[in-house]
Amino acid sequence: MNRKPPARRSPPPSSNKHTHPGRWEGKAKPDWIARALARAGVLPQEEAEAAIKAGRVSMNGKVVKQPLAPVLPGAAVRVDGLPVSLEAPTRVLAFHKPAELLTSTVGQHRVGTVYDVLLPQLPQELAGFTWHAVGRLDRGTTGLLLFTNDDKLVTHATSPETHLTKRYVATVFSEADEEKVEPLRHGVQLEDGPARPAKVRLRDAHTVEVTVTEGRNHQVKRMLGAVGLPVRALHREAVGGVELDVPEGSFRLLTDAEVAEGLRYTPGKA
Repeated sequence: MNRKPPARRSPPPSSNKHTHPGRWEGKAKPDWIARALARAGVLPQEEAEAAIKAGRVSMNGKVVKQPLAPVLPGAAVRVDGLPVSLEAPTRVLAFHKPAELLTSTVGQHRVGTVYDVLLPQLPQELAGFTWHAVGRLDRGTTGLLLFTNDDKLVTHATSPETHLTKRYVATVFSEADEEKVEPLRHGVQLEDGPARPAKVRLRDAHTVEVTVTEGRNHQVKRMLGAVGLPVRALHREAVGGVELDVPEGSFRLLTDAEVAEGLRYTPGKA
């Protein structure tokens, strides 16, 4: 009597539900379709997710219904039947933040956000990207706020290890002099640890220019407060080699050279 050979058992599933053993070993993990569309500026991420769930997106001729579906290299992607490119060029916007806006995607207690002012201005070729603020400015702080579609650039520019400078101009209540600001040049102690030495220049008795290489919460205000110079108003003039040069509430697109030289960032090498 012939017996059937025992059925071969599949190997047990990985304990990590987010990985596929060996599938991407030795290869860069692919992006997922919704984020890839947003990074390439085809559709903002929320709209991309909605389009995918509605069956409007196909990959290699098959409709994709899962926003987290991986995009393999060379995949042909279409939206509403039209081919789209998933190449994601790094784009950076320099925005002049007015006072009384939150660096947030959601307003609070009738206080608007920087996105409320920035997004309606964007031309069609920029409107499809998902924009990330590069760091934050307090509600009352004005000046240069960068936005990018490249989340790796956000990490690069905000990491204290990058030592990217941020130049602020503070209007202070008390009268400033060289003796008062000298401790800032050597590093002052704050509640969350010592601040790095800052470059400080007096513009007049109530205006102090401070350049730091960190981006801690309320850092410049706390540093000046620590030396007896409480801040009345704060304005950011520059990030790295990028200077604020647009009117309040408006923006401009940085050139590739400004990103590479001013922000010391090379896409794909962060």
